[in-house]
Amino acid sequence: MRTEVVIIGAGPAGLLLGHLLRAAGIACVVIERVSGDYVLSRIRAGVLERVTTDLMTQLGLDERMKLEGLPHDGFNLADSDRLIRIDIAGLTGGHVMVYGQTEITRDLMDAAPERGLDIVYEAEDVTLHGVDSHEPSVSYVRDGQAHQVSAKFICGCDGFHGPSRQAIPASVARPHELVYPFGWLGILADVPPCNDELIYASHERGFALASMRSRTRSRYYIDVPLDQKIEDWPDDRLWDELAVRLGPKGADITRGPALEKSIAPLRSFVFEPMQHGRLFLAGDAAHIVPPTGAKGLNLAASDVAYLSQALIGYFAHGDEAGLAGYSEKAVARVWKSERFSWYLTKLMHRFPQDGAFERRMQLSELDYIACSTAMQTAIAENYVGLPL
Repeated sequence: MRTEVVIIGAGPAGLLLGHLLRAAGIACVVIERVSGDYVLSRIRAGVLERVTTDLMTQLGLDERMKLEGLPHDGFNLADSDRLIRIDIAGLTGGHVMVYGQTEITRDLMDAAPERGLDIVYEAEDVTLHGVDSHEPSVSYVRDGQAHQVSAKFICGCDGFHGPSRQAIPASVARPHELVYPFGWLGILADVPPCNDELIYASHERGFALASMRSRTRSRYYIDVPLDQKIEDWPDDRLWDELAVRLGPKGADITRGPALEKSIAPLRSFVFEPMQHGRLFLAGDAAHIVPPTGAKGLNLAASDVAYLSQALIGYFAHGDEAGLAGYSEKAVARVWKSERFSWYLTKLMHRFPQDGAFERRMQLSELDYIACSTAMQTAIAENYVGLPL
């Protein structure tokens, strides 16, 4: 089989890229190692920047997002009894949209057949070949049969553990990584949220986040040591801990049985370059951010915006400049988002090695944020999303 672009990974990054290329008349195929149902079962982010919502609008796939999504004009930083509201609408003129990554993925998947986007699910042994040649290809096995797809370009949107990044030679790879000494224990429940906007809380017992997926479905997190297990946290214990860490807002929590509970380790990771030969990386294949800044999906969307423009320029006009400059352009934005996510993580979490001095620094920073419009503006600009 031959096509113009092979996309590895049918998460939101791969599907967004596939739809944008098909809308421009570019032949492509998406290859995914697991089933569509499994892709939809993964619980991920829910705060969308304008870069993400604009791409869905550009594709004409924003009807359900506009109907069910929750526009947010601000969010909150909490410390014990204090609640500091960051007015992102008033400070930047923008807002974010609360709409689950699962729902974005579902919208993109449902539209694929009608729009001619080919997706191959349950592809085993996905392997990249000749990425630094003029005829790269991808091989895989499905239902016991071997397949090979040749293309002009390969786009790796296959996440942190996928094969795409591994195809870039170690001699040119420049990975940067910081692993955090805790994970986020999350609970998803069909209960109304305790607040109309997100709350990031720093408490003497640890971090907590009050979030939501809709007006009737809530997502809460606490940070826990890396040696903790789900079995250590029955629902009642987790709800009790959230009620303490969220301070006065903890009294407004509505409790309910968990639809899903999981512990996610936190890391900051950037892989440079995001291209090699005819292979381009996008999303988690190239970078991971701690979820504190709500940047993971949105960074993937900005990668896709840059990469789709570059590929469309090449196929429409033979212009290779966009492709040649993709990595430099994308990485520059990645590092700015990494910085903001790292900053919020350091500000709102207790690190095991930190003592009284570091805690006073956190409190001093929160005092400054509470009293400074300039500081709140800087935070709002980063949270709502830096321009492309």
